[in-house]
Amino acid sequence: MTLQHPWVLLLLLLLPGLVWWRHGRTRRPTLQFSDGSALAPLPASWAARARPALPVLYTLGLACLIVALARPRRGLEESRVRTEAVDIVLLADVSTSMRAEDLSTATHVMNRLDAAKAVMDRFIQARPGDRIGIVAFAAMPYSLAPLTLDHGWLLRQMERLETGMVEDGTAIGDAIAAAINRLRDSVAKSKVVVLLTDGMNNRGVLSPENAAEAARAMGIKVYTVGAGGDEPARVPISSPFGGRQYAYQPSDIDEPMLKFVAETTGGLYFRARNFKALDEVYKRIDEMEKTEVDIEHFTRFEERFLPWAAAALILLGLERLLGLARLEAVP
Repeated sequence: MTLQHPWVLLLLLLLPGLVWWRHGRTRRPTLQFSDGSALAPLPASWAARARPALPVLYTLGLACLIVALARPRRGLEESRVRTEAVDIVLLADVSTSMRAEDLSTATHVMNRLDAAKAVMDRFIQARPGDRIGIVAFAAMPYSLAPLTLDHGWLLRQMERLETGMVEDGTAIGDAIAAAINRLRDSVAKSKVVVLLTDGMNNRGVLSPENAAEAARAMGIKVYTVGAGGDEPARVPISSPFGGRQYAYQPSDIDEPMLKFVAETTGGLYFRARNFKALDEVYKRIDEMEKTEVDIEHFTRFEERFLPWAAAALILLGLERLLGLARLEAVP
């Protein structure tokens, strides 16, 4: 606890004089009694017995009042953290090949898109201060959510991701261009695209290489993620006889192209052959895109004079009331 006006405590030195002036000084009697010896045998009243308490109440009351005037307060240390936010666009491949079930966990059968949604969910929740948007793509890009700080709404929009939501195919160049368009007016210190795909560019009007050059020109970093194993992956297909059948599709990730896009823009390429690896990829990207933190320390004071003021009011009020009840000596 500290005092805002510690010099006020010097008034405590005046207390003895104030108490003497109030209760100790001898005053001239205004009534003369011929002889008070006849009153001596009478027992002392409760008023007379309580009389010594008056100076004590007066002293304590003034002391509490002086402490209250000194403004005691308690300092609370606080820190304010300021960061330069990052604007991030997540590109998610929703072509039918993302139905392949080679990114399952030990306890859950998951296709590539479901695995991507699970790790993107964690990625978004780990970055509450960043604006994040989502663009889905197959034969063409589809802007699912603009850059936003409302991550609760963003996660609800992400649940809409599903294979077949747009025409089938893989337009990686056009998808990167759509992400660039989202980041065009961004004033963030860092602008990032995270592209996840399991195939090669086979649709669209813009090549991934040209899109990467455009991203570099705008200061946008692109991280690329190739999702899927090396062996042919099991893919569920509809059966004309009802139920579900499975077919096996080969892996066709264009790793040289994904590496070129990442290296051209200052990002990195990652290969995720299973769910654990995919989860680690997004964790690494999250760690690499941390911005500098500026911490400002300050002290917020909490006033503590009210209890002292209340105590002073009670003590001085009680002293006054007892005085009015004729506990003081009759002059």
